[in-house]
Amino acid sequence: MQKQFTRKFLNNKGIAYLIAVIFLIVAMLMGISIGTVSVPALDIIKIIGSEVFRISLSGDVDPMHINIVMNIRLPRVILAGLVGASLAIAGAAFQGLLRNPLADPYTLGVSSGASVGAVLTLFFGISIPFAGAFTLPLLSILFAFITIFIVLIFARQIDRSMKVETIILTGIIFSSFLGAFISLMIALTGDELRQIIGWLLGSVSMRGWEYIKIIFPFFIIGSMILLANSRELNAMSFGEERAQHIGVNVQKRKMTVLFAGSILTGAAVAVSGTIGFVGLVIPHLTRLLWGPDHRHLLPLSILTGSGFLILADLVARTIISPTELPIGVITALIGAPVFAMILMKRRVERRG
Repeated sequence: MQKQFTRKFLNNKGIAYLIAVIFLIVAMLMGISIGTVSVPALDIIKIIGSEVFRISLSGDVDPMHINIVMNIRLPRVILAGLVGASLAIAGAAFQGLLRNPLADPYTLGVSSGASVGAVLTLFFGISIPFAGAFTLPLLSILFAFITIFIVLIFARQIDRSMKVETIILTGIIFSSFLGAFISLMIALTGDELRQIIGWLLGSVSMRGWEYIKIIFPFFIIGSMILLANSRELNAMSFGEERAQHIGVNVQKRKMTVLFAGSILTGAAVAVSGTIGFVGLVIPHLTRLLWGPDHRHLLPLSILTGSGFLILADLVARTIISPTELPIGVITALIGAPVFAMILMKRRVERRG
């Protein structure tokens, strides 16, 4: 009886969305409230409400709290949420496309490719005419897409059947190579690029509202493309041949999903650096809890990925305060064991 109740509870998608939204709201309130100066949750609601509805605040709210919320913590929390949401939905789409829970922007080398694009842009001071501040994400997206394209070509040369394990192994190889290339660039250029090492490890510290403006349009475009292809991802998760039999243009949808994932990953890397394992852990846990239907898996991954990275950033900036850890360190500490557990589980299932 209890198992049936639990199953019905987990299968209720309305409850799933309610839990995910509550998780995100609590994470946001904690991210804004907790710090060197603690801001009460009621003050946060008053401050944000006054900005949204253009209502003047009463004198019982400390002006220092207003400054902390609006100029420091709220933009940081929103940026962390957008980055987490982008990586989570991209990871969910890659896992559905490749039919493997080990696939994500980090293991496929997409994040590393985007990082190379960002570093080259910063190092050479590249600026695309009329693009302005969007030069960095545009070139990150371009390099992210080129990387996944090369990974697929290289994997095809190794294994004509293009087994998923071959693609992931190739992605990890390219990720390691590109990471070494970035390290070499930093070592050769001296202090000029050493300051971005922390950025490459992942950070949303002191980014401000302008970075939210940079990532937001790419997040909307990439997410809408993937959500529009959720039914096709459901079909392809059962195999490409079966998807073709029911009328899915597999090659076209593949390229569409890979392109949208590259948009999301490239924009996220451009504003926050390389943050690994979010696209691996969140979709996997969301799938375990609420099922593999991409019509719900993708939006739920957005909500839970957003809340997860906000909390990871909170831990990164408070665990050894006043020193901040790179957020990528926290996600790696959580993600690497999960990666190992998934790998071991798949090995056991195959032997069985």
